[in-house]
Amino acid sequence: MPIDPKLQAILDADRALGLPPTEQQTPEQLRAGLAQFIAKFQPMPEYSGVTVEPRSIVQNGRTIPVRIYTPPGEPPFPIAVLFHSGGWVVGSLDSHAPYCRALATEAKAVIVSVDYRLAPEHRFPAGLEDCRDATLWVLAHANALKGTSDRVFIGGDSAGGTLATAAALLLRDRNDVPRLAGQILLYPATAYYDPPTPSYLENSEGYGLTRNAMTWFWDQYLNDRSEATNPLAAPLLAPDLSNLPPAFVVTAQYDVLRDEGDAYAQRLAEAGVPVTHLYVEGMNHAFAASPKEFPYLDQAHAILRSLATWIASVT
Repeated sequence: MPIDPKLQAILDADRALGLPPTEQQTPEQLRAGLAQFIAKFQPMPEYSGVTVEPRSIVQNGRTIPVRIYTPPGEPPFPIAVLFHSGGWVVGSLDSHAPYCRALATEAKAVIVSVDYRLAPEHRFPAGLEDCRDATLWVLAHANALKGTSDRVFIGGDSAGGTLATAAALLLRDRNDVPRLAGQILLYPATAYYDPPTPSYLENSEGYGLTRNAMTWFWDQYLNDRSEATNPLAAPLLAPDLSNLPPAFVVTAQYDVLRDEGDAYAQRLAEAGVPVTHLYVEGMNHAFAASPKEFPYLDQAHAILRSLATWIASVT
């Protein structure tokens, strides 16, 4: 189906700003531009009842900033550890605050948003190590967070979804920690950009995330091309996906990452993992959680409600 008119208006307004393409900017310029946008963001009053607590946790000698969103109501709550998008280069606790507030409210869940280390200053696997260690901390402190260790989910959008898939793989075979309840994967990058999939070619320009931008993000993230075959960087290459926690996967029609997200959901299902896969027509990469798109799109709010229902249903 054609791209949604409301989404097209958002893309047109963004294009009218006349900014250079992502791959022609520095990481510092991209981060500054996102920070300026977030500073002007209008709060969503329907999600104002959430309590927000910034905290710094220490794991393996590293300090990892997190932000904890607690909904109103009586505990225990499910807990979702979330990793933001941004191509492993941009994104922050602030950039995903609107979505974290919304998910905490709709799912009646505690959300722990993780400020993992970014590339290119900290290349693979630094950010992944932070995500893994933050999840281990949450599992160990679930009761103090008003939840329980058997109801801890892991997830993210785009690059954050990649980190969630890899962290779930790392934690799957550990017998010293509780099993994760589920994984939330919103249009994750699960494979390297070369060779390109049909969705990389069909959606290479004009829909937000471009093929050139995604190529640039990968080049910032990895230390060298040899790491493109590491399943912790490209989880679609993992030889065994069995015994992973149930997955909620979202992919979008006009997304360069569509095909690899679809393929990952299919491989999970073939490995016997319970999968809820929602393919959304007329939408692009980032529609479900980006502060530029999520607040304004009916489809994004429908996905949010579906995710909240799924979290409640997973036992």
